[in-house]
Amino acid sequence: MILPAIAAGVGVAVIVMSADPFIVRAQDAAPEAVQSAPQPAAEPAPPPDPAAELAAKRDQTRAELETLSKTISLSTDKVSTLQQSIADLEKSTESIRQALIDSAARRKALEKQILESEKKLADLGVKEDGIRRSLHERRGLLAEVLAALQRMGRNPPPALLVTPDDALGSVRSAILLGAVVPGIRKETDKLAADLASLAALQTASAAEKTSLTATMTDGIEEERRMDLLLAENDKLSRSNAAELGAERKRSEELAGKATSLEGLVASMESEIASVRDAAVAARQAEENRKLLTDEQRAQAKALADSGVPDKNRIAPAYPFGELKAKLEVPVTGDILRQFGDADGTGHEAMGMTVAASPETVVTAPADGLVVFAGAFRSYGQMIILDAGDGYHLVLSGMDTINTRQGKFVFSGEPLAVMGAKRVASATALALETNRPTLYIEFRKDGKPVDSRPWWTAKDTGKARNDS
Repeated sequence: MILPAIAAGVGVAVIVMSADPFIVRAQDAAPEAVQSAPQPAAEPAPPPDPAAELAAKRDQTRAELETLSKTISLSTDKVSTLQQSIADLEKSTESIRQALIDSAARRKALEKQILESEKKLADLGVKEDGIRRSLHERRGLLAEVLAALQRMGRNPPPALLVTPDDALGSVRSAILLGAVVPGIRKETDKLAADLASLAALQTASAAEKTSLTATMTDGIEEERRMDLLLAENDKLSRSNAAELGAERKRSEELAGKATSLEGLVASMESEIASVRDAAVAARQAEENRKLLTDEQRAQAKALADSGVPDKNRIAPAYPFGELKAKLEVPVTGDILRQFGDADGTGHEAMGMTVAASPETVVTAPADGLVVFAGAFRSYGQMIILDAGDGYHLVLSGMDTINTRQGKFVFSGEPLAVMGAKRVASATALALETNRPTLYIEFRKDGKPVDSRPWWTAKDTGKARNDS
């Protein structure tokens, strides 16, 4: 009966705990009862969508990298060194072609590194934003605790053993500190850990950006080397300009008349001289290979497996049916759509679609004869390769084509370059991306087939949207 009266007379520190166990409000109660009106609970903010957050951060990172790439240029000395290295090459079709294949392989490897760095930077950015958001959300909590300490500092506990009232005040302060200090310590430790994590993420981001800048510089150098090699290759392979111009005009006329890929291929192989002659020679080489004995075929295969196949060949080094799980996707990027997926028009996709970075190189997935290179209906810029065994490989969505019909190309040889953004075409409908996209379709005896069995294990997997 006495203690409550004393407490009411001198005022007792009241500790109000909120829903968050670490938010502590310290206040002195007046002798009269403290009445507080109940406050309506605030609607909790919906948790952020990790996928959407990562996609937004990747878009932001990609835009920053595109801006960065425009500021990178090669020095005059570097350009001169590149030009001299091309001049020192043996000027033969075989050596230039091999140099092109090697350059394309290096360029694709660099493009893959850039893509991986882009993803890593986006992931680091999302984590950094999460920590910053957490710190921002806890500003109120930290302010409440600091305010309680300030109030205590303005009214410090009196000395002990002076008067009974002083002793009671000391007890009250000790009770208050005992309740508040553990929460403050825990919050301080958490804050320190978050700040350390934030600093580590910022250091990792800076290191990744430095590495990425060096990779992008190497990529620009390799792109310049490929341009010089393509110019040399064009000089070596250029035949009569008037003849090439006439064939190109004729192929455009045939493409305008054709109503399907089958019709286009048939008309090209029958009416374009260079394509027809090369197709006949390639088929004859295939027939000759079929006449080999099992022992001769095994020896030829072992020879091809042990090194670089003959660069003078006019037919695929291997039957296309034997290349399953051995081909590389012709462009570095993210698979958005696979064979059989919904294509956004109520139908199933007849091929796969890959989102690439701007100006990414496109290489031949396999040896083949170029039976068409140019624009075709809603496909946009398109290349069709005759890979033998009744297979045709269709690539579309490129911006610049660096090959011509009637030419036999080797696996890994650069064929084209992607543009700066997605080309509006029938094969790119309903895609949630503005990145350039490459459409790839395999056809067997005129019918589309799933290309997934042909790609290497690192290139296969589920299609993923990339907004």
